[in-house]
Amino acid sequence: MSELIIPVGLVCGIDEAGRGPLAGPVVAAAVILDPARPIPGLNDSKKLSEKKRDALAVLIRERAVAWAVGEASVEEIDRLNILQATFLAMQRAVAALAVLPTGALVDGNRCPQLQMPVEAVVKGDGKIASIAAASILAKTVRDAGMLVLHQQYPAYGFDRHMGYPTAAHCQALAAHGASPVHRRSFGPVAKQLSLL
Repeated sequence: MSELIIPVGLVCGIDEAGRGPLAGPVVAAAVILDPARPIPGLNDSKKLSEKKRDALAVLIRERAVAWAVGEASVEEIDRLNILQATFLAMQRAVAALAVLPTGALVDGNRCPQLQMPVEAVVKGDGKIASIAAASILAKTVRDAGMLVLHQQYPAYGFDRHMGYPTAAHCQALAAHGASPVHRRSFGPVAKQLSLL
């Protein structure tokens, strides 16, 4: 794979985890990397093993100029819709940065409204190092949160599918109904609620 691009200056990369699941929050991360402290192995979080993601997340926190995570709750997802809730999580992540970025690069083809210039980069988590770093932080933080939710609602198997609509998750949803952390605006959950 070719080397990822490292933006010059205080440009933050932004990415999210958890747009597709039927349960749990959507989590976004914003990262400003330090070109003087490179992090080998950064890539789209979906292309990395859990062990590799966890190791890289530690390095990102140690070596980045600044990093922060924001999330939008299940209630906000149901009220706003998943796209607007994702943008809200991204805005919260950027607002929480200890260093104000001069610009932002976002994975995808849509941008949240921010207080600095922002540009969307399609498949940016495989092209831009800071977006890849953000994808790793967002994924590891969300997965950790889903493991906590698994302790509270073990019947759904969140520890295995992280809330994504797998066959096992849909079967558990049919058997047990929706938990308080299921997204009621999402089709498979709404369908189960309509059967009650």
